[in-house]
Amino acid sequence: MDIVRLLPDSVANQIAAGEVIQRPASCLKELVENSLDAGATRIQVVLRDAGRTLLQVVDNGQGMSSTDARMAFERHATSKIKEAADLFHLHTMGFRGEALASICAVATVEVQTRREEDELGTLIEISGSEVIRQEPVQCPKGTNMRVKNLFFNVPARRRFLRTDQTEMRNLMTEFARIVLVNPEVQFTLIHQDEVLMDLKAGTEKQRIEAYFGRSQRHPYSGQLIDIHVETELVNIHGYIGKPENASRSAQQYFFVNKRYMRHTYFHKAVMTAYQGLLHGETNPSYFIYFDINPEAIDVNIHPTKTEIKFADEQLIFPILLAAVREALGKFNLSPSIDFNTQGQVEMPVASSSKAPVSFASFIKQDSSYNPFSPSPKNVVDQRWQQLYPTTESAGLPTADQTLFDNEPTAIGQVYQLGNRYIVLPLAEGLMLIDQHRAHALLLYDQCLKRLQDHKGEIQQLLFPEVWDVGLEDESLVESLSDYLHSLGFELSRLTRGSYSVSGIPALAGQQSALVALQQIVDNVRELGPVAKDERERCIAWSMADSAAQPYGKQFTTTEMTALASQLFARGDYKHTPNGKIVCTILSNEQINSMF
Repeated sequence: MDIVRLLPDSVANQIAAGEVIQRPASCLKELVENSLDAGATRIQVVLRDAGRTLLQVVDNGQGMSSTDARMAFERHATSKIKEAADLFHLHTMGFRGEALASICAVATVEVQTRREEDELGTLIEISGSEVIRQEPVQCPKGTNMRVKNLFFNVPARRRFLRTDQTEMRNLMTEFARIVLVNPEVQFTLIHQDEVLMDLKAGTEKQRIEAYFGRSQRHPYSGQLIDIHVETELVNIHGYIGKPENASRSAQQYFFVNKRYMRHTYFHKAVMTAYQGLLHGETNPSYFIYFDINPEAIDVNIHPTKTEIKFADEQLIFPILLAAVREALGKFNLSPSIDFNTQGQVEMPVASSSKAPVSFASFIKQDSSYNPFSPSPKNVVDQRWQQLYPTTESAGLPTADQTLFDNEPTAIGQVYQLGNRYIVLPLAEGLMLIDQHRAHALLLYDQCLKRLQDHKGEIQQLLFPEVWDVGLEDESLVESLSDYLHSLGFELSRLTRGSYSVSGIPALAGQQSALVALQQIVDNVRELGPVAKDERERCIAWSMADSAAQPYGKQFTTTEMTALASQLFARGDYKHTPNGKIVCTILSNEQINSMF
């Protein structure tokens, strides 16, 4: 008995949909790219229930004839290529001819389309790969595609969709990848009958500003540096972020021939150029556009078309690296000091809204202090004593005491290495303490207690700050409102995706409220759905890590001693809550082996 069968088209299309249409964001990508290939200059996207109930794309492109409209839904039917050789000189976004067939296999699709030369357009309705109706209709030039009840006939796939909040974030991510590389096209995004974005046509820089610069006091484009290089192999242009504006939630985009791509090798080139310019675990933003001969790349690797292979990527790497380095060097805003200039050199002052919490605020300044005196006269402020007791009050181990059970004995004075590590000589070697993580670990205990007790101390801001969270994170912020209030944040909603911050936790000191809040949101988003206690630990650590002393701060002996004493008094001090090392011992054997 023969057992090999030819699958029906409806089943084959559902299998293809598993690769091409994974969620509403995949559907959005395919439909908008079709509109762009049709030459549209205005595209409107309408969503309901994060694309589950309705995902509609309306464009003013060239439209289709009644025959083309019907053929477009057949599998492997496309107007983009005619033969295999066309795959190596593509100038369109789509070419596989799988997207529409895959979408109508797992949804109900209704399309109205008309060419400019036609008096009447065409209406086609397809549900689960079955044509329900096709008839002439009066409609404007272009195409109006409505995708309703996505995965209605594949319950298992529908159950695997995430919350509306998560799916909306995925939609916004895909939307950004499209609009940033097509600034000449006007885009409108509507969700639940509310206009979320209305992006006018303009330049690439104007589009970046319009998308990411909403509700910010300072223009986002003011944080960017232009890059531009032209070679016989590739032309590269775009914008990179200034090192001082680096953050954990950086915006990083590569585009090639107006197509978004992921490329870890080229990302390494950019990060290599920034080496030594970034602090902590921050990342720079970049928007980099490649123009290259289509025959030198292969986009036909994966159905999503975001993985792109370059024939000469090892030659492009140094070109990109040099372009970024040149831009950073050319527009370096660090002041140069002229030692021949008499008088005081005026240094730039950082904005108070982004100034880190300062240990100097805990130390009284004494004009009689002589740094060369054997008995310094500067004294420890009461606030410092409350945060970190001195050696006498905290009982830091002396030369003949052990630091902790079964640990080596301290035999020398604490000192600082590279404004990053606290070094403590021991009989067994050297103990190195990461000063930022140590401080964050102590603040973490305070943050966690305030979250659990719901008693956060609030420090009122003289001038409230505006926090633009972005539409994709608005629902996440709402779900975190009780946690943020327990920490000591005071937020009030201004508009969609925008909040006024009038109070911050007292333990944040002079730290920017926006930096701390954004770090909390970023970490909770990455964490995903977890138990309440785990989410509390994540929020507490995010706040502590943001408020802790940054790398590069020079500590006094008193500050280092107090920090070490409080650290050792804590039960678990060797690792942060996210598993990173706080302190380690470099043994004498390890040191001797180096010589």
